[in-house]
Amino acid sequence: MSKLQLPTVPTSGLFKQGYNSYKSEDGVVNRSIAAVREISSMIRTSVGPSGRNKIIVNNLQKIFLTSDASTILRELEIVHPAVKLVVMASQQQEAEYGDASNLVVVLTGELLNQAEDLLRIGMSASEIVSGFEVAQKHALEALEAIEVSDSKVGLDVVLRSVIASKQFGYDDLLEGLVAEAVKYVMPTKNANFNVDNIRVVKIMGSALPASKVVKGMVFPTKPEGVVQSARNAKVALYTAPFDISQTETKGTVLLHNAQEMLDFSKGEEQRMEKFVKELKDAEIGVVVCGSGLGSLALHYLNKFGILAFRVASKFDLQRLSRVTSSTLLPTLRVPEANEVGQIDVVDVEEIGGDRVTVFRQESSTSRTATIVLRGATLNFLDDVERAIDDGVAAVKSLAKGTTLVPGAGAAEMAIATSVFAQGERTAGILQHAVKSYAKAFEVVPRTLADNAGLDDSEVVSNIYAYSKTPSADGEIPAPGVDIEADSVNGVLDAKQAGIWDIAVAKKSSIQLATEAACTVLSVDQIIMAKRAGGPAMPKQGGDWDQD
Repeated sequence: MSKLQLPTVPTSGLFKQGYNSYKSEDGVVNRSIAAVREISSMIRTSVGPSGRNKIIVNNLQKIFLTSDASTILRELEIVHPAVKLVVMASQQQEAEYGDASNLVVVLTGELLNQAEDLLRIGMSASEIVSGFEVAQKHALEALEAIEVSDSKVGLDVVLRSVIASKQFGYDDLLEGLVAEAVKYVMPTKNANFNVDNIRVVKIMGSALPASKVVKGMVFPTKPEGVVQSARNAKVALYTAPFDISQTETKGTVLLHNAQEMLDFSKGEEQRMEKFVKELKDAEIGVVVCGSGLGSLALHYLNKFGILAFRVASKFDLQRLSRVTSSTLLPTLRVPEANEVGQIDVVDVEEIGGDRVTVFRQESSTSRTATIVLRGATLNFLDDVERAIDDGVAAVKSLAKGTTLVPGAGAAEMAIATSVFAQGERTAGILQHAVKSYAKAFEVVPRTLADNAGLDDSEVVSNIYAYSKTPSADGEIPAPGVDIEADSVNGVLDAKQAGIWDIAVAKKSSIQLATEAACTVLSVDQIIMAKRAGGPAMPKQGGDWDQD
């Protein structure tokens, strides 16, 4: 009777061929920290109003010129599992609040840098994680201590601060556009605000100051028929093609002579004419379809003076349904009275040589507003659109929590000071992790100063000194980084300068960064299977920098 032979190598014969296993003995934690540090340093140079842009060329050879962290991370094909955890945390922040996704990556990278120093002096990963979790509670308490109600600041100031981090210099202009669009679509209950109600249409040409807000929707196409405008018209929306209905199965019609063929085609014409006449009798002035528009149908729509428009995107069709308060009809039929929408103005306008169709509601409120952006290049317009998206997302965040904290790195320095003092009072070995957690928050003012061309060490020391100096009126100062270097020491009072961040977004980014860092530290082994797939794709345009 043969005995069971165990493999001499632990993983030999255990996994399918192609598996790779990295253990703690191989320095898997240090490798993960190094990988996160690499992506963090890449994002750090793009943080703040003085952050530099990155050119990302994806696998489809599409070029992205941006400093937006979420766009950079989305277009990079990251394969390291530890870095993917950090990217997922950043994406969660972007999906929930639309802002501070770069803070998640940068703060996670700095927390792991501090953890690497603690590992080097002999602390275990579990002790560091415990210390970070204790420090996080004190950090959130310190954040709550400096919160200010948004009613004391104003929406325009908050929007200007958020947009300036992406488009510094155009912040006043873009803030006005976003504020105007929000005023048009804001519901009576702020919590019901939907970011999808504000759209952006980019039209090449002119300059950014030529941008404007339209109360309604703008489409970069013209109506299909000869009728090009309508006023106070009823609207019918169809998701089905506006054409002669086709049968699901193929059929054969036997025609004996030419007269039968004429009668057959004439019957189709009569049915279409009858249907369009019924629409006219129902006082329908605008017909919008989501698919094809047949030439025969277009002929009768022109004959009865009905404006015909085709929308290729089903999402735009749904938005137009909200604007006109109409019901999307899946089949060609005359809509009921409660399914018909209403539009004040449908008109064709010329913007920079391009003819666009505008669906505008002249009433005081509208379901949708459109920001028409003008610019010289498409990459610039894409980047401006991302700044506007951040501004709109800030309004959504304020609907969830109406408190603010000082910006320009002031909130992070206040957290660092408070948590470090708490670390001094913490007994045992955990105090080293708490102090390191506090020191990690210095990365935000250091990054802002470094990107602005200032001496980061000097600026941080000046902020610490300024925070201990009481103001004349007894108010607690909020020192932050002066990126324009108007002051001698590179420090300004964020409250007086009107630089604010949204508290709920800041709180969420701190929680996600801490959780991501603790997750990476808790991993002691990475087991990776062989990647599935066929042969590698042929290289395209890879030697662009070679002569």
